[in-house]
Amino acid sequence: MSEPTTPALLQPLTLRGVTLPNRLAVAPMCQYCVTDGVVGDYHLVHLGRFALGGFGLVVVEATGVTAEGRISPGDVGLWNDEQVPGLARVAAFLRDHGSVPAIQLAHAGGKANTLRPWDGNGQVTAETARPGDAPWTPVAPSAVPMGEGWTAPHPLSVAELAGVRDAFVAAARRALAAGFQVAEVHAAHGYLLNEFLSPLTNLRDDEYGGSLENRMRFPLEVVAAVREVWPADLPLMVRVSAVDATREGTSLADTVTFARELKALGVDAIDVSGGGIGPGWEHPIGYGYQVPFAAAIREQAGIPTMAVGLLVDPQQADTVVATGQADLVAVAREAQDDPNFAVHAARALTGSHDAYPVQAGPRLASRERLLQRLGPWTGPDPVRVEQPAAQA
Repeated sequence: MSEPTTPALLQPLTLRGVTLPNRLAVAPMCQYCVTDGVVGDYHLVHLGRFALGGFGLVVVEATGVTAEGRISPGDVGLWNDEQVPGLARVAAFLRDHGSVPAIQLAHAGGKANTLRPWDGNGQVTAETARPGDAPWTPVAPSAVPMGEGWTAPHPLSVAELAGVRDAFVAAARRALAAGFQVAEVHAAHGYLLNEFLSPLTNLRDDEYGGSLENRMRFPLEVVAAVREVWPADLPLMVRVSAVDATREGTSLADTVTFARELKALGVDAIDVSGGGIGPGWEHPIGYGYQVPFAAAIREQAGIPTMAVGLLVDPQQADTVVATGQADLVAVAREAQDDPNFAVHAARALTGSHDAYPVQAGPRLASRERLLQRLGPWTGPDPVRVEQPAAQA
C-alpha cells in the first residue's frame, strides 16, 4: 500500500536558503497600537500566537522606514535602532516555535498621517490628534490628494527620492539585525511605491513619471537597493496591487511587466493583492477573488506568488496550491478570527493532530477519541453519579 500524499498546502517550500514548513502565511495586518514605532508585549503575543497556530510564514505588519512614512501615529517602525529590540523578540519567538519570521518594509506616501481606524476616517489634524500625537505632511510622487477632503501631499524631489531609498536600505539592515529571515517591500494598497506605479497618482514629467517604464523606475531602484543589502541566502518578496481599484488605473498587464523586472532583480516571490487607489472596487469579487491575479503573474512572469483574498477554507487553500495557481496562501482577517487556522487546516486535510504544538496535540487527539465514542452532543445531559446508600 502506498503512503498517503501530503496535501500541497502542507508541503514545505524552499526559497533561497530558507525552507518554509508549509504554504500557509499570515499576511501583514496593521494594529495601530504602538508609540514611536516601538513594539512591546502586545505584538509578541499577537504575532506569536500564529506560530503556535502552525503558520509556516508570519509577516509583521507594514513597518515604516521613516517617521513620515507611517500610515498612522500608531504604526510599527524601523527608522531607528531603538525599534530593533522589540522586533527581535518577535522574530526569535516565531523562529523558535516553527514559523519563518518576515517583515514588511513600507512607506505610506500620500496615505500617511491618517487616524487610527477606531478614531475615525481621514487625516490627523490638530483637532483630531490624540494627546501626544502631532500631524505631519505626507509625501508622494505628485500632489494628488488621496481622497475627498484630504490635503495634497508634498511631491518628492529627485534628491528626496534618494533619501527614501536609503531609508528602505537602513530599515532592511535593521530587520536583518532583528533576526528576520524574509523581507517584503510594500508596493501595494495605494502607498508610496504603488503611487509611483499608478498613472492615477503619478503625474510626474521627469524620468520617474509618464510611461510604465518610468513609473516603475523608483520602485525598482528601491527593491534593487534592498536586495543588495539583504543576504543572498535570504528571500526577498514584494507585495503588489495587481490592479488599482478602478479600471482606469494600473492593469494586470502592467503588473506582470513589473513582476518580470522584479524577478530580474532577484526578488523571490510576489505577494499579490489589489486595490488601494481609486474609489470602490470595479473588478469581480467573491471567495478567492484575487487568486486569478496571482495565477496570471506566476504563469506570465515565471515567479512564485502568494495568493490572498477571501481564502477561508482549508480545502479551498489547498486547491490553490495543488493546481499551481500560487505557491503560498496568505490570510489576515481569517487568522485574526482563528489564530489556529493552519493547524485546523492540517487536521481537516489529514485527520491528524500532528501539526499542533506538542503541548496540545496529544491531548486534543485523546479528547477527540472520547468525543467520537460519546457521539454528538444533543443538549443538557448531566452525568449521573451513583450515590452511596444511606446509612440505617
